[in-house]
Amino acid sequence: MAHKPNFIRKKKRKIHGETFWDKEYKQPEHLRLSDKPAEDLVKFTRWLLRRKRNDLLDKSSQILDVGCGNGRNLIYLSQNFGVSGTGIDISSAALAQARKQSANLSLKFIQNKAQNILPAENVSQSLVLDMMTSHFLSSTERRQLRDEIYRVLAPGGFLFMKTFLKDKDLHTARLIKNFPGKEDGTYIHPVMGIQEYVYSEKELMEFLQEKFIIRKVHRSHKHIKKGKAYKRRTIVVYAEKDFSRIN
Repeated sequence: MAHKPNFIRKKKRKIHGETFWDKEYKQPEHLRLSDKPAEDLVKFTRWLLRRKRNDLLDKSSQILDVGCGNGRNLIYLSQNFGVSGTGIDISSAALAQARKQSANLSLKFIQNKAQNILPAENVSQSLVLDMMTSHFLSSTERRQLRDEIYRVLAPGGFLFMKTFLKDKDLHTARLIKNFPGKEDGTYIHPVMGIQEYVYSEKELMEFLQEKFIIRKVHRSHKHIKKGKAYKRRTIVVYAEKDFSRIN
């Protein structure tokens, strides 16, 4: 039997989806959950301000967070820039935390699945956040979500996306080999018991460029240490809705 790395040498859980996330937000066991904003998002806001895109981060801005968890990123944006926003997540426990922490802010939180129709009007959003969410979806669902994000973003608005990166990531290679999923590039997570998909950079760029202009890409680099798998590799993309596109 092939040796499995320590990070997956755990008993497979029988709970998954909403039940798994509710349990983690009530009593974290497998994941590191934080109430601080993601550093990648903070860096993105600085990038927008340097490029004088303050129009995306002011009191008139509407932000949609797909897979918002405990709302930490929307709360940061509202507290620091005065934006309004909507977060969606499948976990009622996460949303309860988000509502409690954002009681005095112009934010609302809705229990919903990412692949459903997004709760926003056409061209109404300045920013949409997809941070480690869409990789849980099937190929058809990922395309549906991308098209929904495109629909709700105003021209010149941004998709801020963070997801796992397949390229040179030894953890991903082992997961796909030992726990293959039903679609190419997928595995069944050994703890959560659900399918996850991992893009190569080429695949992700081609997928997003059908709808967006890619303005900046960041790739993590601490995925290998002394020739062995270290941290999961991720990619962050700043993708702008093209002013010239109307479909």
